[in-house]
Amino acid sequence: MYDFDRPIERRNSNSLKWDVAEGELPMWVADMDFAAAPEIRAAIERRAAHGVFGYNIVPDAWYDAYIGWWKERHGFEIKKEWLIFCTGVVPALSSAVRKLTTPAEQVLIQTPVYNIFFNSIVNNGRKVLESPLGCDGDTWRVDFERLERDLADPQTTLMILCNPHNPVGKIWDRETLARIGELCKKHHVTVISDEIHCDLTDPGKSYVPFASVSDTCREICVMCVAPTKAFNLAGLQTAAVVVPDEALRNRMNRALNTDEVAEPNSFAIDAAVAAFTEGGPWLDELREYIYENKQVTAAYLEEQLEEITLTKSEATYLLWLDTGKIAENSAALAAHIRRETGLFVSDGVQYGTSGEHYLRLNIACPRSSLMDGLERLGRGIRSYRQ
Repeated sequence: MYDFDRPIERRNSNSLKWDVAEGELPMWVADMDFAAAPEIRAAIERRAAHGVFGYNIVPDAWYDAYIGWWKERHGFEIKKEWLIFCTGVVPALSSAVRKLTTPAEQVLIQTPVYNIFFNSIVNNGRKVLESPLGCDGDTWRVDFERLERDLADPQTTLMILCNPHNPVGKIWDRETLARIGELCKKHHVTVISDEIHCDLTDPGKSYVPFASVSDTCREICVMCVAPTKAFNLAGLQTAAVVVPDEALRNRMNRALNTDEVAEPNSFAIDAAVAAFTEGGPWLDELREYIYENKQVTAAYLEEQLEEITLTKSEATYLLWLDTGKIAENSAALAAHIRRETGLFVSDGVQYGTSGEHYLRLNIACPRSSLMDGLERLGRGIRSYRQ
């Protein structure tokens, strides 16, 4: 029904991803090379046709859209009063770091993890505490012994959880999340759960909202959610935080309003409502297409680049490639690949110390672009070895 094979020219559109030299192929930052769902575009066009773009409120339709989507898709009933609009998940993270911690305290992150977590912590005068995940071959897991030791440090007051986990593509199961919640409560640590990738699970798989796991998890968490990643709407700056605990919610509400990131632009509401009320069929086809791209990538690596180990992925369109047999430092390898072939991928160094010999590859693109990227990757790896 929807055409994900059609290439769309994104150069000269003020795209961050495509602000690259002629001939280069960007497969780095997490935005997709697909047009948004027709239903969302139609909603934006209707709003644009009105012609007046003044200040905006958050209507009941916005709350209803989030509540309905999470109940139907994820089996979690969100109460209206738990929801607060914000302009993005990253602004919400940074506001939380500023409001829920004091300068020089530690914010725990489980590396390798989304690189902007580091920025939200360091730029606000707090300290990053890396609590590395464990890895068994091509599968990542929580190292609970290390996690408890790090949470027990009196200077650790906040944990940013990535659920599902970027870049390793892991869906954390209910038991894992429950253990994290119990440990955080035991050591008086608040959890900010970044769940922006929650709707980009493989077909047949679903994620577990952190606040849905137990009373303990619900009491200590701020869930950050949005339609932006799944529906490719990052430029519209539309997201929400879900905070069940009233005292914590009041603090987050004050944080977001103090930082002036709690007011929607003229398209943020309409786009989100359309996504969550009309975008389901488009999203389901997208998930199938991305899953097929994962299979194509796995087959190519197995046939052409057997030295690379592909991490088992259950979610996101970001693949985590172990290049340790080729290079110890992925930053140098990524730079070489880009210089020699024009393929722009993310080096794993920026995701923490445990990502030093990994590359992150964005496969949310038409199949023809994916094949071009894989062939460039192959050429770059071969020339690097030589």
